[in-house]
Amino acid sequence: MIPNLIITLLALFTAAIVHEYSHGYVAWKLGDPTARKAGRLTLNPVPHVDPVGTILVPLGLILLQLLFGGGLFIFGWAKPVPIDPRYFRDTERGMLQVGLAGPLSNILMLSLAALIGHLLVPLYQTYFLGGKGGFLFQFARNGLGLFIYFLGVFVFINIILAVFNLIPMPPLDGSRILNYFLSPRGKQIMAQMEQYGFLIILAVLWLGGDIFFWAIQKLWLFVLGPSWYRISFLGGVF
Repeated sequence: MIPNLIITLLALFTAAIVHEYSHGYVAWKLGDPTARKAGRLTLNPVPHVDPVGTILVPLGLILLQLLFGGGLFIFGWAKPVPIDPRYFRDTERGMLQVGLAGPLSNILMLSLAALIGHLLVPLYQTYFLGGKGGFLFQFARNGLGLFIYFLGVFVFINIILAVFNLIPMPPLDGSRILNYFLSPRGKQIMAQMEQYGFLIILAVLWLGGDIFFWAIQKLWLFVLGPSWYRISFLGGVF
C-alpha cells in the first residue's frame, strides 16, 4: 500500500502543478505578469502547495485508507495561480484561453503518458511478464512494471483533473470557458454564483459522485485497454 500511495501522490502533485503552471504561462504570454511576479511561473512544487488541497485532503484520505482499507482514491489540488485579466488586450478572450490551458495541459499529459504506456506494455509482456532471471533481470522487470503502473495512475488523475475542471461552475475552469459564450445577463448570473460555486460543486459530487467516478473509470479503462490494466493493476507489477 505504501508504494501505491507514494506513486499516487507523485502523480497527483505533478498533474496539479503542471495544470496551474499552464494557467500562469498562458496569462504571461497574453501580457499578465501577475503569476511570474508571485513566483508561481515555476514547476518547483513548493510555491504551488495549498495547505488544504495539497496537504490536508490527501493526507486525510491516506489516513482513511490506512485505517479502513478499500478503494478510496487519493486526490487533491494545487494553489490557484493569480490572474489579473486587466492586462489582457481582450479580457474575455484572454480568460477563455487561460481557462482552457489547465484542462488542455491535463489532456496533453494523459495522452503522452498513454502513448508511452502503450509502447512499453508489449515490451513488458514479451520480455518480462512471467519470466525468471537474476538480480538485474528482476530489477529491470520491477522497475519497468512500476513505471507502467505510475503511467496508469498518472493517466487516471489527469482524466479526473481535466473532466472535473471543465464543469461549468465557478471557480472551475469550465466557468471561464462558458462565460465567453454567455450573454451579458448570463455573465451576470455566473458572477453571482461565484460565492456559492464551491458549495454547489460539493453538492453535485455528493449527489452524483458515483456516476461521475463511474464515467471516469470507464474512460480510464478505455484509454489503458485490458492488457495494460491486467499488468499494472491485477498483480503484474507486484
